[in-house]
Amino acid sequence: MAAIEALKRRIESTRELKSVVSTMKSLAAVNIRQYESAAASLSTYARTVEMGLQAVLMNRPGVRVQVRKAPLERIGAMVIGSDQGMCGSLNDGIVHHVRSTLSALDVPPAERRLLVVGERADVLFEPEEYGQKERFSVPGSLSGVGPIVQELLLRIETWAEEERGIHVYLFHNRQRGGASYEPRAVHLLPVDADWLERLRKRPWESSSLPLYTMDPDAIFSSLIQEYLFASLFRAMVDSLAAENASRLAAMRGAERNISDQLDALQAQYHQKRQMTITEELLDIVSGFEALSSSGDAADAGAENG
Repeated sequence: MAAIEALKRRIESTRELKSVVSTMKSLAAVNIRQYESAAASLSTYARTVEMGLQAVLMNRPGVRVQVRKAPLERIGAMVIGSDQGMCGSLNDGIVHHVRSTLSALDVPPAERRLLVVGERADVLFEPEEYGQKERFSVPGSLSGVGPIVQELLLRIETWAEEERGIHVYLFHNRQRGGASYEPRAVHLLPVDADWLERLRKRPWESSSLPLYTMDPDAIFSSLIQEYLFASLFRAMVDSLAAENASRLAAMRGAERNISDQLDALQAQYHQKRQMTITEELLDIVSGFEALSSSGDAADAGAENG
């Protein structure tokens, strides 16, 4: 009976674990849809910013901006990982991508500045790989993305002011579809001169030409800030969607394993229970036969007497 009771307790705890995994799987699926919706909305905003830049460049072809041709002396790497576990190899993948990308750029470790969003990714970097390193927490919900993006923008401004010749790269995971994802690198600053030139030459989509009355340099600077904001915001929600996609895949696998284990435990429980019932029946039959034999012997003795 002790073995059967132990099996019952294991079955109950396994069912509770399966319920927890099922809840986490549902939350991950809901979060993915939420972040995908935010990314889709942001695409429209980013498109509006691009049109603003195009309008300024069309009217002021001489606008100057620090372009991608600036000498590469230092690197500021912003890496978005995760604070929570149970998301597969998401953090290992993005850290490997950062290392391989920065190694190809051939900038010495002392001239690398690293900013990591997410504790799980942060612990995978070695201190000697970078001259400076700092960490931020991953937002727990969509409402927390805006404040962390503002902090990252302030850090970019500080780097641009204090670090001569710095190039800022952004590394994050992006959902590919379903529960799959891939690492991605974006060269944020200096701004890509070829991209600006393509914006300048692109045909205006409306028959009404754009007009503005503010100082074009001030407008251009503000639009670049909005471009950086949109890029960081998009990277953050893409990374959160990828994290939840990876967690969804992990929970699906865990749920299958738990179901298999539960089936095995239930089969073992039924087998043990059947064996116990069989043993009890055999004991009853044996006892009955023993009583019958002793009764027959007593009757025979009485007849002989």
